[in-house]
Amino acid sequence: MDDIVKAALKKWPNVPDCRGWLALDARGDWYMRDDRTQAAGPFPLSKGSRILHDKLREFIGRNYEADADGCWFFQNGPQKVFVELEAAPWVFSVQRVDGRFQVETQTGRLVPSVDEVLVDENGRLFLHTPIGLGLVRSVDMDAAADAVLGGVWVPRDVLFAALPARCGHELSPQRHGRA
Repeated sequence: MDDIVKAALKKWPNVPDCRGWLALDARGDWYMRDDRTQAAGPFPLSKGSRILHDKLREFIGRNYEADADGCWFFQNGPQKVFVELEAAPWVFSVQRVDGRFQVETQTGRLVPSVDEVLVDENGRLFLHTPIGLGLVRSVDMDAAADAVLGGVWVPRDVLFAALPARCGHELSPQRHGRA
């Protein structure tokens, strides 16, 4: 977490949380969802405006974490901005580096290891890791397929609806009355 964010938390400890205004899609893109967007329907049916500003995306990434209930949020100064998730808290890129498979989050964080490889009923590949569950980006499926074909990763079937309970995250803190 940024030092400026930690200082704001100390200075203004009782700022109300924000829900429904920020979302993460299955491609790893962040979306701002104003009142009109939220009224038009749940995420990802009604996405909102994709955040394109590099510095803002980096700031969100540095201050993105989960609470004890598995609700993911962006700590924006003293305010928690809870995140609506399309598929998982993380979206992973996979690259072959020096004969090994390197996994990185949408925020640029390196993933230390892969604990479990899961394929849902739609053929999407998820990696359960020490930092949480992530969906492998579709553009990285060639590298992921090499890991599977090489026996490095052994996928298991899973129902998408079972992933939040199994992996400890909440897709929609707002919709489920949490956070």
